[in-house]
Amino acid sequence: MTERPDPTVSPPLPPGPPAQEFPREATAVADLPTAPTVTAHPMSFTGQSGEYFRIWIVNIALTVVTLGLYLPWARVRQRQYFYGHTWLDGQNFEYTASPLALLRGYLIVGAFFLAYTLATNLQFQGWEVVAGVIGVLFVALYPWLVMKSLRFLAVSTTHRGLRFRHHGRSVGAYTSYGLANVAAVLSGGLALPWAWFMQRRYQVENAAYGSARATFRGDVGDFYVIGLTGLAVAIGGGVLLAVPVIALLVGLGVLGDFDVVGGLPGPGVIAGIAVLYAGLLALYAVAWQYVRAATLRLVLNRVEVGGVVRTQATFSPWRLVWIGVSNTVVQLLTLGLATPWAAVRRTRYVMSGVQVRSIQSLDAFCADFTPEESALGEAATELLDINLGF
Repeated sequence: MTERPDPTVSPPLPPGPPAQEFPREATAVADLPTAPTVTAHPMSFTGQSGEYFRIWIVNIALTVVTLGLYLPWARVRQRQYFYGHTWLDGQNFEYTASPLALLRGYLIVGAFFLAYTLATNLQFQGWEVVAGVIGVLFVALYPWLVMKSLRFLAVSTTHRGLRFRHHGRSVGAYTSYGLANVAAVLSGGLALPWAWFMQRRYQVENAAYGSARATFRGDVGDFYVIGLTGLAVAIGGGVLLAVPVIALLVGLGVLGDFDVVGGLPGPGVIAGIAVLYAGLLALYAVAWQYVRAATLRLVLNRVEVGGVVRTQATFSPWRLVWIGVSNTVVQLLTLGLATPWAAVRRTRYVMSGVQVRSIQSLDAFCADFTPEESALGEAATELLDINLGF
């Protein structure tokens, strides 16, 4: 007699592979490091045109009345206004330079500049020697003056009570601002983007916020792209401008005026050349403003501080070019009275497109020893209009 199976008992499972240890896998996933939390701190500028106009007009009046001696105080007031209205993470920046320190630098640089101007204009006996010595001194000291200016500007800037600092040395300055500029000239401009790269890298990689050093993640190829774009704007715009102007002159027959008055060009040709010349100057200004704006955005997108903070720029270089061109037009039409409005307008746009991304609280940065710096380089870059690129 066959035994019937009990329906309440499950049949035995067939043999198979051993069961996977799912609990062990879950433990491994839990042990993976979590991604750090990135906090974005947008920058902002709260300055107003009317407020800055009052500071600006008083600065000009006092500088004129004091024959230029008030210039250091005017410079400090101007920067204190712009720094004080630039905000990051609920704290504004501060400019702490001493006007007296700037005055000493201004007097030294101003004395050399005055001697050079008198020598070249009055041409007294031996003026070639005086002008030549001052010219050679300027060329030889140019990289060193840039280094001193960067160091003074850094230690004069604070945020959250911490000073910035620039650790630049003379060797790096002479390589970036001496050798690189010579290479750019000797190569007919082909090495100019490389010079820009060297100079921005020198500026950024020697900068520090407190004890945290900055690093530059840029590549020289990015600067060549910017340079070629600026060159294309200048050449392409020049062709687009020249073709219709020349066609118009030919159509009107004014090119025949070239031989009318004793071989000299007639009024129509002179007017056409003037239009072309003005147009080419405008194109050069547009191309150069694009290079500066695009370089500023590129550098801000390649800066890292202490391995925990990165800056990011989202503003448009072409929008910045438009602001620069329209600012210039308005300043010309108002005989310079719109200069404060133009400065506030440009700064507000740039700051609205900059933010700081951090995986660590900005309060965690530590102070560093910051020695006093001479204002001689800052005075030289201001009085001699040396463009540091920012």
